[in-house]
Amino acid sequence: MNSKGLLLVISGPAGAGKGTVVKELMKDENMRLSISATTRAPRGAEQDGVEYHFLSREKFEELIDEDGFYEYAQYLGNYYGSPKKPVENWQNEGRDVILEIEVQGCEKVKKVQPECISIFIMPPSIEVLEKRLRGRGTETEENVQKRMARAKEELPKAKEYDYVVVNGALEDCVEDVKCIIRAEKLKVKN
Repeated sequence: MNSKGLLLVISGPAGAGKGTVVKELMKDENMRLSISATTRAPRGAEQDGVEYHFLSREKFEELIDEDGFYEYAQYLGNYYGSPKKPVENWQNEGRDVILEIEVQGCEKVKKVQPECISIFIMPPSIEVLEKRLRGRGTETEENVQKRMARAKEELPKAKEYDYVVVNGALEDCVEDVKCIIRAEKLKVKN
């Protein structure tokens, strides 16, 4: 039995429900959610260390030079990344840690920590995905179309994950992910 916590990488297209699944998993007191770092300015009521770790460009680049991220990328002129240190600290305390990241980020994390468990949250169908995006009431038609195009690029990448869980009914999806975590904890490591 391993006392070190698991690193779970959870990805899926916008509208698949991964954020909702992660919120449910976070009800477990042993679970921690990795908070991404960014160089963008906080928006509205966002707080440092809650939504993101807000860093200066210099500090972010210093962490890049120190190999301080599992993965990072630039988007619209700002850096975004998953810091290693808090994740490693939690794992060493025996806590399980979730990285809720994009498909490209998962590829990078697997290279840095191949023992991570990757889980792709899949919508039951492309039609359900589109319905969920429209049902949010927060997306413009243009954004819905962009997210659908991106989903069609991301869905084939599911086969590169350790597990694919279909989110048809939230309770079933969350229970499936919990089963994966339990099974991984019982696995005999070679």
